[in-house]
Amino acid sequence: MKNHLLGTAAVITLWAGAAQADYTLHVLHINDLHSRIEAVNAFDSTCSAEDAAENKCFGGIARLATKVNELRDSLTAAGQNVIFVDAGDQFQGSLMFTTYRGAVEAEFLEQLKPDAMALGNHEFDDGPEGLADFLDKVTFPVISGNVDVSQSNVLAGRVQNHVVLDIGGEKIGIISALATDTTETSSPGNTVIFQDEIDSLKADVATLEAEGVTKIIAVTHVGYNRDQEIAAMVPGIDAVVGGHSHTYLSATDPKRAGPYPTWVSQESGAMVPVVQAYAYSKYLGHLELTFADDGTLLHAGGNTILLDASVIPDPAIEARVAELAGPIEELKAKIIGETSEAIDGSRETCRQGECQMGNLVTDAMLDRVQGQGVTIAITNGGGLRASIDAGPVSMGEALGVLPFQNTLSTFTVTGATIVAALENGVSGLEDGAGRFAQVAGMKYTFDPAQPAGSRVSDVMVGSGDDWAPIDLAADYNLVSNNYMRGGGDGYRMFVSASNAYDFGPDLADVLADYLAKTQSYTPYVDGRITRK
Repeated sequence: MKNHLLGTAAVITLWAGAAQADYTLHVLHINDLHSRIEAVNAFDSTCSAEDAAENKCFGGIARLATKVNELRDSLTAAGQNVIFVDAGDQFQGSLMFTTYRGAVEAEFLEQLKPDAMALGNHEFDDGPEGLADFLDKVTFPVISGNVDVSQSNVLAGRVQNHVVLDIGGEKIGIISALATDTTETSSPGNTVIFQDEIDSLKADVATLEAEGVTKIIAVTHVGYNRDQEIAAMVPGIDAVVGGHSHTYLSATDPKRAGPYPTWVSQESGAMVPVVQAYAYSKYLGHLELTFADDGTLLHAGGNTILLDASVIPDPAIEARVAELAGPIEELKAKIIGETSEAIDGSRETCRQGECQMGNLVTDAMLDRVQGQGVTIAITNGGGLRASIDAGPVSMGEALGVLPFQNTLSTFTVTGATIVAALENGVSGLEDGAGRFAQVAGMKYTFDPAQPAGSRVSDVMVGSGDDWAPIDLAADYNLVSNNYMRGGGDGYRMFVSASNAYDFGPDLADVLADYLAKTQSYTPYVDGRITRK
């Protein structure tokens, strides 16, 4: 095993006297683009023409292409070594995916030419068949070491464990892992088998080291917290380039979620840098790694690069994006209502407590089925994918919030099942899991200091104009979405519900109709969810 340096001070000291044999690798990276093919606004939804005119747009595939090509070409021309990797979740999140089902993402990635792409959980949103269609259209390696697809009739032999790149005469090993709860957060089916991420990565490191590969980078889709565990527990890896948690890391911005890179120490004293670049094409990560001749990591630095209006979109790609957007522009532009203030649907809020968008969506769901004897609505915070700014609200914005084409589900469960569902919802707080339960017709309290499974208390349900403690033995009629009713995001307790009907209207249509009905909406929180 390589003998890495012990700390940053040592890195700086030895880096100052680096020998000519040292090797520097530039790693350009993205993660969680989520079909933001078009530029986004400050709320991570599709940028309007007005915002574009005022230079308030970020990202988009044309702007990303400009920056990737600019950096890759300039570094290569300067004799530097550079790779470009994608840490997964190209699928799902905009009308581009809803309309073209991954073909657009494949088309543009082929032009960006990543050296490797890690599988993200949302790559399974259309099942193994949807991923297979995507793989049909790309020529770069798509990898995930802990995902066994050998039993799938459409994926067998098509997802590699790892890849070895020859960059500047050196072998660079790229290994990968996908979050094991993908069986709950997406639709991989029964023929795709998951192995523990750390066990899998250790095995792949051993394989590469046995082949003489001394520079190994993990490109993962497991989330920032799990990435740090991987960095601490997998000897032999030199860096972790991650995704899944949409974490904004920066070397300079005080508003960051963590430093870029985040240094993690291993038991041996080795230091491993962890990086991530937020999401939605808003940033491009640029990690610099310098190795000694024996493969020891000497230095890591770099930063995330904001892709704002100063980055001019690639004109050919921008024209193609406009062409693809044409057929859906009329639908997107339709005004469905108005909001007096911005509606907060950020993942930072909606996966940790009551949020304005959660209240709006669950209120809309409950309103839709109020004539059916349904008294409680529950939806997963991870299903809310954008905020909405103040003023007129378009159908495109509604679809940006609820892009998954989930349908309304109604069913009957006991009070005990509801409490179990709420416990599931707050069980992944530490990782910002999307299972957090936004509700209507109900109140509850949770305590993050308690162990998962024992965090929920004071569950109250509507009783006329008042509130009453939930009766664990009583039956209640709920409205949720078909994804949760089918066990998604850990809500397996809903699978055996009685009187289930999973084929209601699309949630985005329910939201649009509710906003049209209210006309001028004012966002709010009212204390229905209390965090101790």
